Amino acid sequence: MQGENLTVWSFFLLEGFSRYPALEIVLFVFSLVMYLITLLGNSTLILITVLDSRLQTPMYLFLGNLSVLDICYTSASVPTLLVNLLSSQKTIIFSGCAVQMYLSLAMGSTECVLLAVTAYDRYVAICDPLRYPVIMSRQVCVQMAAVSWVTGCLTALLETSFTLQVPLCGNLIDHFTCEILAVLKLACTRSLLVDTIMLVVTVLLLPGPMLFICISYVFILSTILRISSAEGRHKAFSTCGAHLTVVILFYGAALSMYLKPSSSSSSQEVDKIISLLYGVLTPMLNPIIYSLRNKEVKEAVKKVLGRMLWYRAHGRL
Repeated sequence: MQGENLTVWSFFLLEGFSRYPALEIVLFVFSLVMYLITLLGNSTLILITVLDSRLQTPMYLFLGNLSVLDICYTSASVPTLLVNLLSSQKTIIFSGCAVQMYLSLAMGSTECVLLAVTAYDRYVAICDPLRYPVIMSRQVCVQMAAVSWVTGCLTALLETSFTLQVPLCGNLIDHFTCEILAVLKLACTRSLLVDTIMLVVTVLLLPGPMLFICISYVFILSTILRISSAEGRHKAFSTCGAHLTVVILFYGAALSMYLKPSSSSSSQEVDKIISLLYGVLTPMLNPIIYSLRNKEVKEAVKKVLGRMLWYRAHGRL
């Protein structure tokens, strides 16, 4: 850099977990294993929803989109994290930081909306099953998924573009990724416009969808409790339970990161751990949670694996 007062930086230094060098190799192994499982689990879920006609329903359409989101979200930050955990010089160029920030925000924001859409799908399926095929037609589902993606991508573009215009008085990011709040801590002065945009987008994409999900589940639970068949109640609880578990994991981590008071005494190290769990552990658990008690997914996996083994054996013949 040409001078200490220059606020336009060509690269950033990522602090990461440099203060704990003995922990870095442990985190590398942990993150690598979680990332590989995330890729394998979510890719498998996408594959079976495409190949098995029984899973080409609205619920699995949304689950397939969630799997794509999880792969993109982790791939935006984890490869950089893995490289930096083994490197003594943890740097990222400005354009790379901008792309990483945008993709993380876009995928996270899209998932906020898509989880609410999935809750609506479960609400219609359980509370109004006779009209479900009409209300949740293929065209409507595709449109709802598209709106989720467009909303997430546009809000992320808005946040990223305004954040990158803020003058920065340093280039050492106290995080393992170009997380937007960590970057804004380098700002020379607080920007009322950026703070307002962040607040509005955060409120719209976190408490808003979460309130919608809670209201949906109030109606869902009341309907389930009125089902006379024990088998019917169990099936409804199993499908909704998986979605609700993912919602709690996702929104729990997101709310602790983006809606805590600015005066919060929690250290940056705690924020890093939460961000790591939010960015690595949750995407890995999602396909496991959705398939663990789902008979349809298990049968589809067996069918696809059986078909692949048959083709392999047939090819050898």
